Amino acid sequence: MNIAFSPCPNDTFIFHAWAHGLIPGAPELNVTYADIDITNNWAAASEGPEVMKISYAALPWVLADYKLLPCGGALGRGCGPLVLTGSGADSGGAALSGKRVAVPSERSTAYLLFRLWAARHVPGGVGEIIVMPFHEIMPAVRDGKIDAGLVIHEARFTYRSYGLDMLTDLGSWWESDTGLPIPLGAIIAKRSLDGEAIAGWIRASVHYAWTHPEASRAYVMQHAQELSPDVAQAHIDLYVNKFTADLGGDGYAAIEALLGRAAEEGLVPAFDPSLLR
Repeated sequence: MNIAFSPCPNDTFIFHAWAHGLIPGAPELNVTYADIDITNNWAAASEGPEVMKISYAALPWVLADYKLLPCGGALGRGCGPLVLTGSGADSGGAALSGKRVAVPSERSTAYLLFRLWAARHVPGGVGEIIVMPFHEIMPAVRDGKIDAGLVIHEARFTYRSYGLDMLTDLGSWWESDTGLPIPLGAIIAKRSLDGEAIAGWIRASVHYAWTHPEASRAYVMQHAQELSPDVAQAHIDLYVNKFTADLGGDGYAAIEALLGRAAEEGLVPAFDPSLLR
């Protein structure tokens, strides 16, 4: 079975057991490591592997061809994207009025959240949005090439080392506004496949990772993009949680709230909510 997910520690931790043939009855995996901006575009074009990790924000474009799996993704509390500025920059949304802001993908959950937040908090709107690989954003803000950056993943733990300040935590804003966790990354599979079986293999891989956390360590660090072991572990601890094993009621409610609000504001296409389950 062909699958694409990122080289980030949460994904390699989750899929280590399956990728290494440790899940009885599961088919052999052929893994492609790809940034989520790439997989979002593959899914929208109905290209790429039959199982992929994409942004929840990209789901409305792909639900006709792909089903959302109830496990293996990234959804939680205290794990949302951050808006960063140079040290000493003004705080508050007004600081972004007319400014240049870098984002990791135009169809990322991070950018969707940013657009929802900015509509309420940035008078007159931002000046220019620049799509940039997420690992390039913090250096660009630090070097003054852009005014602010929207960051994800391990940047929560490392942005201070670049001399940057957090203007806002979009996850905290979302949680206080809705009371719900924040949906970040989803696992999808072609509708022609047995989604229930795939979900079972993913859950088995997650539970193996939790039961044998040391088993995946070398694999995680091999793909950790020069992160320290401590930062990689903090990344796993934050993004691999109860929602990884099963979205549950709160998880589905969060997805429906995010995409429903975005559809109402014309930020994503209208979609049939029944296709989410």
